[in-house]
Amino acid sequence: MSGSHAGDGARVVVVGAGIAGLAAAHRLLERGARVTVLEASDRVGGKLLPGEIAGARVDLGAESLLARRPEAVGLAREVGLAGRLQPPATASAALWTRGALRPMPKGHVMGVPGTSAALAGVLSDEGLARIERDAGLPRTEVGDDVAIGEYVAARLGREVVDRLVEPLLGGVYAGDAYRISMRAAVPQLFEAARTHTSLTEGVREIQARAAAAGQTGPVFMGIAGGVGTLPLAVAESVRARGAEILTGTPVTGLRRDPEDGWRVVAGERVLRADAVVVAVPAPAAAALLRAEAPGAAAELSGVEYASMALITLAYRRAEAALPEGSGFLVPPVDGRTIKASTFASRKWGWIDEENPDLVVLRTSVGRHGETEILGRDDADLVEVSRHDLRAATGLTAAPVASRVTRWQDGLPQYPVGHHARVTRVRAHLAGLAGLAVCGAAYDGVGVPACIASAYAAVDQIHGDLHGVQELTANPVQSLHGGAGE
Repeated sequence: MSGSHAGDGARVVVVGAGIAGLAAAHRLLERGARVTVLEASDRVGGKLLPGEIAGARVDLGAESLLARRPEAVGLAREVGLAGRLQPPATASAALWTRGALRPMPKGHVMGVPGTSAALAGVLSDEGLARIERDAGLPRTEVGDDVAIGEYVAARLGREVVDRLVEPLLGGVYAGDAYRISMRAAVPQLFEAARTHTSLTEGVREIQARAAAAGQTGPVFMGIAGGVGTLPLAVAESVRARGAEILTGTPVTGLRRDPEDGWRVVAGERVLRADAVVVAVPAPAAAALLRAEAPGAAAELSGVEYASMALITLAYRRAEAALPEGSGFLVPPVDGRTIKASTFASRKWGWIDEENPDLVVLRTSVGRHGETEILGRDDADLVEVSRHDLRAATGLTAAPVASRVTRWQDGLPQYPVGHHARVTRVRAHLAGLAGLAVCGAAYDGVGVPACIASAYAAVDQIHGDLHGVQELTANPVQSLHGGAGE
């Protein structure tokens, strides 16, 4: 193997060039490591995908960043996108329920209200009265974990779950609230359930703490040109610092050599590294870890995923009068096909400014376990979207362009026990120095959570190597191409 020098940084391979893998590479370079990123597909970015429709720049994947967490907006600033960060032009969303668009109620935590005020029209009189009973109910034990739908229904009634919690959780996880772990998906609500007898009282305390902490800025942030430009900017920064990003390069093997660190097989190439960050979805991670960490692989093989599709539509502005607001969510209990619609031109000022003659909007379809709708062809998905949009908003015009983007197995599910599963995965990996995992399958599916998991993986690797070698000193020898090394 060709020479390494005492001043060289440790050599790290990152498997996967989604936002988690790219964030890990970016942080590793800051720590002085030498980095190679291997991506099986032909592009970087994973579920963050910029695109266009009728000449308009749009996002074809995730479109916003949670701004109440620092990781995503912080990374955007670090890679030169500070001037392009912008909050939604309007954040007044609606619920399409009981046959009408109704303003999204304020004062809730992922759909769980602190009071029944402002819920008239969304909930029945019986549903409103059921919320008020919460204060007098005996304590509901949550144990180590509980399904958010199950717990909230027990405290506040099923209507709250079906018409408020479900559409909001569906937008994040494309899952079933009666299966989703409260501990993993909404940890602050789980903590409130553990420490309060009354759920509504716990929600009000969460809101009071947020207010006291001064969380008054935008909840979400976008990027002019699309959130899909974030991974492109991170990749550009990573390359500019000397890292190599290889697309179209699936990793097929990962083995530990007690003397030479890690051996990464990518086609005919064999790469050697001091450490490896595995930043791919759970099934791919399971395949890579099976030889060295069969217990972790078995756990990751059990992670389920939901598939979904985004239907993006462009209309002539003169023909597309829309209701006020940024769009609407749809409770599954109402029996509609689409689960949400975003009025992208209304929500994002940069789309509106760049396309004065167009109105761009999008719908989403597909939840965990739903296979029939995603089996339809693109034309059918456009038609069912138009049908539901017409019923919800009165929009009858034909779009001038449409695009369907399918995300097969796009969102990992966090059922009851997910936190314990992730704990077991990490326990199985604990004895393998220089190996870390990160991404949406572990501690949150949002962009900031994925970036945070990447940073945690880098910290772990740094800790693993510290004492044996610093990230900036005396590395295992350089990576090499070529079979048989």
